[in-house]
Parts: sequence; C-alpha cells; structure tokens
Amino acid sequence: MPSASPRLQAPSAAARADVLTTDIPARLDRLSWSRFHTLVVVALGITWILDGLEVTLAGSVSGALKSSPALRMTDAQVGLSASAYVLGAVLGALLFGWLADRLGRKKLFTVTLLVYLVATAATAFSPNLTVFLICRFFTGAGIGGEYSAINSAIQELVPARYRGHTDLVINGSFWIGAALGAVGAVGLQQPGFLPPDMGWRVAFGIGAVLGLIILFLRSFIPESPRWLMTRGRIDDAEAVTAHIERMADAPPITEPLPTVSLRIRDTGFGIVALMRSLIRDYPQRTIVALVLMSSQAFFYNAIFFTYALVLSTFFGVPSDRIGLYILPFAAGNFLGPLLLGGLFDSIGRRQMIAFTYAASGVLLAVTAVLFVNGVLNAMQQTIAWSVVFFFASAAASSAYLTVGESFPLEVRALAIAVFYMLGTAVGGIAGPWLFGSLIGTGERSAIAAGYGFGAALMIVAAGVAWRWGLAAERRSLEDLAPPMSSAA
Repeated sequence: MPSASPRLQAPSAAARADVLTTDIPARLDRLSWSRFHTLVVVALGITWILDGLEVTLAGSVSGALKSSPALRMTDAQVGLSASAYVLGAVLGALLFGWLADRLGRKKLFTVTLLVYLVATAATAFSPNLTVFLICRFFTGAGIGGEYSAINSAIQELVPARYRGHTDLVINGSFWIGAALGAVGAVGLQQPGFLPPDMGWRVAFGIGAVLGLIILFLRSFIPESPRWLMTRGRIDDAEAVTAHIERMADAPPITEPLPTVSLRIRDTGFGIVALMRSLIRDYPQRTIVALVLMSSQAFFYNAIFFTYALVLSTFFGVPSDRIGLYILPFAAGNFLGPLLLGGLFDSIGRRQMIAFTYAASGVLLAVTAVLFVNGVLNAMQQTIAWSVVFFFASAAASSAYLTVGESFPLEVRALAIAVFYMLGTAVGGIAGPWLFGSLIGTGERSAIAAGYGFGAALMIVAAGVAWRWGLAAERRSLEDLAPPMSSAA
C-alpha cells in the first residue's frame, strides 16, 4: 500500500523497531535520464571497454607473442593464455561479487579496477611465458570482479524504464574497446615503429593508462542507495538519493510513492542465502540464467579468442593486419545492442532474448557451412561474422541483464558472479583452448564442427528463454525479486 509520505516512515507504536519503510527505490525509478546517469554509464560502463581492449590486444598480437624472443608461444599456448584470462575472470567475479554484497558497490569497483590496472601493467613487463600467464590471470580477475560489482551498481542506479537498453549498450561497449585494441595493435606492430619485442608490451600498457583516468571518474559515483538501505544506513541512502534527484532536476513529489519495508541488518547475506534463493525460491530463473550465460560464453569465447588465429591460419592474413579485420566485426557487435536494445524495454525481454539467441545460432550455422566449403575469402568471412554477432552481442548482453533482474538485491552481485563463473566454466574456459587445438589441426571441418556446436547451444537457449523467460521490462527490481530482508 502506498505510504502517506514520500520520505522515510517513522514506525508506529505497533511497528517493530528493527523495521524501516522507505520509498527510495520508487524515487530512483521515477527519474528521467540526466547527467548523473550519463556519468554512471561513462565511469562504470567503461569496464567493458577495458575488457574489449584486453581481449582484442591478446588476439591481435598473437602473432607477435609467437615470434617474441622472450615468449615464443605456440597456437595452443596462445589459447592457454586466453583460458588463463577467463579463469582469472571467473574466480575474480566470485570473490569480488561476494565482497560487493558485503562491503558495498563503490568500494569494490575501486578495488577491482586497481587489481586490473596493476596486473595489465605487469603483463607488459613479462620476461617469460609463466609470468605472462600469471599476469593474464590477475588481469582477468580484476575484470571479472568489475562485472559483478558494476552490473549490480548500474542496474540499481538506472531507472526501470531505461534499464534494459542501458544495460545492453554498456555490455556492448566491449566492442568499442575491441576496436581501440585492434587499431592500437596494428599501429604498434608496424615494421620499424618499435623494436620487435616491444610492440605487444606497449599494447598491454595502454590499459594501465586508461585505468588511471577511470579511477578519477569513479570518485564522483556514490554508493548505491538500494544497497545502503538494506544495511540500515537510511540517512546515507536518503542523502545519496537527494543528491541524485538534484542532479536529475527531479520534479517535486506531489503524491505518495510505493514503499518497501525492510528488516534492518548489520551484516550481509552470503553464499548459503544465495543458494537458497537460487534453488528454493527461484529454480526456474536459475535454469534460464545458467542456460543463457553458458551458451553465450562458449559462443563468444570460443570464436573471438581464436579470431586472429583463424584469419592467419586459413586466410593468410599477416599478424600486423589482423586488427583491421576486427574493426567491422567490432562495429557489428556494438551496433547490435545499440539498435536492438530499446526493443528489450518495449517489445519485451522474453521475446527479444529468444529472437537474438535464435538468430545468432542459425546465422552461425550458415557461416560454418560456407567456411568449411571454402566459399568465403578473409573479408567475406569477417562480414559474415559481423552479421552473426550483430545479434549475438545483444543476446550475450541480455544474459547479464537477466541475472541481475532475477534475484534479490542483497545477493545481486554474488548472483551475477556465480552465474558468470558457472556459465564461463561451462563454455568459456575450455572453449578457447579447444578451438586453439582445432585450429592447430589445419582442418576446416574441425573448426566448422565447433561452430556448429556453438550454434546449437544458442538455439537451445532461445527455446528456454521463450518458454520460461522473465517479463522484466519496465518493472522495478524490488517488484521482480523482493529483498531478502523484506518485512512485508
């Protein structure tokens, strides 16, 4: 029932002293898009640009890594380094996701950025393969932690009616980083521009420089008021919400807003509470989220981590030109979420998730047939992949959106981390190594079989989303999954 006042409700004589009632979620959701929300997107969303930069650099400089006097990597070792990065991202997401729910979003998206910054800088100074793999692991750990802390923070700060489009575009911005990494790799590997073993080192150092700039921007992002209110820090939550309202030029509240009532807790919920939520409270959502995350993880990691190897092995593209072929691929991946994202808020989550997953799978299957028959040249293959991933990028982004919207606020970051871990473990860690080995055989049919398997996974995921997906468009997070501390 709506409250009688638009602010914190004082307990009545019959009310429990450990219960608070607030309209903070409704106040955040009623806002129009503002400069505050733009700041959130830029300062926090840039994580995906960094991830795209890291992944693309690793792929684009694979030729340089193999010819490096210090590293002398084989194709399988290039795939292994990609797997080390993904393994670090999985474990980092789990650790930092748990901490983000306990200590707050703001602390953790600062810590995870520092981990990334130090690790990627150290990568540039790797003296041998072992050190390189360790640095890639910790770089991934920082990025994985960012995914869980930042996805939850963005969803909690962005109004409900913009949440789908915003989340998809931010996740899709990975490909802005991919484009930057591709261009940077091409420039740094030009013959005579830098010493032979220096270009790839400078390329990885770029991420550290960007990290310093992001640290400054994030100093202006407040803690999530939704997280603060679940910890009983209602005065802090009120102050942050009022600050956001001022930045958004929010109109005066003229009528009561919907409220939530919460039991005050000093400590957070942990993995046991999350498992109870996943298995007992929301088993159907759990299955949907796991299927979406694992299928897109295999689809993306298996194909993109070995993108450069396919171009060089089967189409003879020189290593210093790989980056140019990534640019149209990156454009398709970014334009997909940008142009289709609004439909996830208007047509609906379930319909659009099923459509983008199915389109991705069918188109990749067609591409696999063309590839195995040698019909395409390097540029045509790139265009075909660009069309496939126009839809696949929106599909993959919607998987993270689905997880964040499906489970309660108190375990949201940990839930994102767990599903990222499970999905990536199923499809992301083995995928790059497997495809690296398949490419090493030199057989087109082996690669095409891998593509066919990835396509089948996406089509199955489309059916699951269509049948059991959650209609989350334009609904508040508290309506979709009531807080675990709810007193209602």
